Amino acid sequence: MTTLQGTFALVTGASKGLGKAIATELAKKGYHLLLVARSENELAKLSEELQTGYGIKALYFPIDLSQQTSAKTVSEWVEKNDFPVSILINNAGYGLWGRFDELPLEDQINMCHLNIDVVVELSYLLIPRLSRSDKAYILNVSSTAAYQAVPTLAVYAATKSFVLSFSRALRFELKNTTIAVSCLSPGPIDTGFAHRAGLDAFSKMAEKFNMQSEEVAKIALKGLFAHQPEIVPGFTNWISVFANRILPKAFIEKMAAGIYKT
Repeated sequence: MTTLQGTFALVTGASKGLGKAIATELAKKGYHLLLVARSENELAKLSEELQTGYGIKALYFPIDLSQQTSAKTVSEWVEKNDFPVSILINNAGYGLWGRFDELPLEDQINMCHLNIDVVVELSYLLIPRLSRSDKAYILNVSSTAAYQAVPTLAVYAATKSFVLSFSRALRFELKNTTIAVSCLSPGPIDTGFAHRAGLDAFSKMAEKFNMQSEEVAKIALKGLFAHQPEIVPGFTNWISVFANRILPKAFIEKMAAGIYKT
């Protein structure tokens, strides 16, 4: 395998789940990696595995991206070390399940910061560096929840709608540059998302429709390198997105409320 000399991909939320799977697929393709997540132990372990297994550089930066100024701190790390980044994977994010007026406000604000602000800030701060590459890519991770309002996942779904809309607009603005922008909108994935969101009961039902992180990662990168604007992995998820576009919103919201009811 020939390593792509000097080409780095920055992956947020890289220590587990989809982020880890995407990082692994990029390593297989010969990309050097900048791994960003909260857990230093998990990042260190993944870094060693990828460097040993694929002969690439896998550097890591442990940080809680839900905290203010975190994106700027990551950008400063990149600038200080002059990493030639050609791929940005905005994957970090989480959800909270429950009635809006019953969930802690601070937790919801932190979720908004991670799911929205960090995506915007990292994109803005790294576009000048990405533009130095002959070919560069931004992949923003949204969700099938972006295509409709979801009662009891109200703020989470709204943040993912933002990511989808932002990605499409940014793609258009950068269409005459070397940077291609895509948005990945997966459905249920076999990760710890449901547990962190407080959806343990729902997670058992979701197991019937779960996709594996590795499968979603392969589809995501194939779509990214093919310059697809929206990537919806899995036939069931694609049908769901299509239905949300043609069925009445009130009907979709009632269905979603029944699925995610408290």
